[in-house]
Amino acid sequence: MPNAPKTVGPISPAKAESLPFEQALQKLESIVEAMESEELPLEALLAKYEEGTMLAKACQEKLAEAELKLQQLEKNSAGEMKLKTLATPQEP
Repeated sequence: MPNAPKTVGPISPAKAESLPFEQALQKLESIVEAMESEELPLEALLAKYEEGTMLAKACQEKLAEAELKLQQLEKNSAGEMKLKTLATPQEP
């Protein structure tokens, strides 16, 4: 993608979680491409793997949040969508 922002250096867990979903996914895709190129030394490959796992986790969390919001939507009597409150599961 020509206008995609480039990030320099590895991403910290906090930064991975703060990235918008689309940017995190784009960065994850570029990491996969770099790893598949078979041109990385072992140390760089391990660093890319670690960064990729952080990004994958952040993406999964963002998708889970979006899924929960979609589950909370319901139509009211006028046919308008509104957010309903779901009870959160309690941990034992």
